[in-house]
Amino acid sequence: MTSTPTFAVVAREDGQAADIESAQQVTLWYRNYDSPAIRALLDLALRKTPEYGPYLITRSQEMNQGRALRELSNDNGHAVQVANVATTPERENNLLAVTIPIDGGLLGYRVCVTTPQMLSRFEGITRLADLRAGNIRFGQGRHWPDTQILEANGLKVVTHTRYESLFDMLAGGRFECFARGVSEVVYDLDLRQDDGLVIEPDLLFTYPMPSYFFVGRSDMALAMRIQLGLERAIVDGSFLKYLAHYFTRPLEELQLSNRRVFQLGNPWLPGGEKGISEDVLQHMKVRIQLGDKAPPVPN
Repeated sequence: MTSTPTFAVVAREDGQAADIESAQQVTLWYRNYDSPAIRALLDLALRKTPEYGPYLITRSQEMNQGRALRELSNDNGHAVQVANVATTPERENNLLAVTIPIDGGLLGYRVCVTTPQMLSRFEGITRLADLRAGNIRFGQGRHWPDTQILEANGLKVVTHTRYESLFDMLAGGRFECFARGVSEVVYDLDLRQDDGLVIEPDLLFTYPMPSYFFVGRSDMALAMRIQLGLERAIVDGSFLKYLAHYFTRPLEELQLSNRRVFQLGNPWLPGGEKGISEDVLQHMKVRIQLGDKAPPVPN
């Protein structure tokens, strides 16, 4: 894998820039680093904990999700120290999870990235059975929990180990729907800058799937710092401001309240979302927009 220049975020207790030489380096998985929202939240958590000292967020080398989690499991801090991914029981057993959903649970709200040529394939779909009958295939990462969730709900899934390759497979007609979280899809397409990709306008898939920051089991101090920083951000209201800043735009652009909602089960969901206040969850715009107006469609 080729390395990429890093971007420094350095802080000191008095709020001034710190000497990079003295800063704690925190290597964030490259896909999270490339997401403005995720990188900003890690920065917020570290900034809220100045007693731990100055820090430097750097970009990991490019590696797929499975390898990133293996490196964390092996406590290979030289490769990666923090990754934000959807939770599973296995991941919570093998790693240290900061059990605060980084987007308030939005990762479990999914829309389809597709191509203009395939948009007509989605017309008239009102039930999961229509997706199956229409041979609508979903593209997902081989190591992503979504793959098992979609398959458990009777949907066809095509996988690849590399996230970037899935866009090429979609363009090549290998599947019809690249299901992306509403908190990430707009930023995905901003990064791709590809006129051959569009967001399907009518369907919304939902399933419980909190997304956490994970670190290696030997990196307890870093996990505690992130946890404490996020808790402080929840208490002082800056977490809610973060959600509004980064997720208002995609929620408005995707017009969730006008979409047909398919509620899917997640049989591998661990035991509950801990550590986040009801206040934050109640203020999530997706819950306000959907409300009771969008009942789930039948199977």
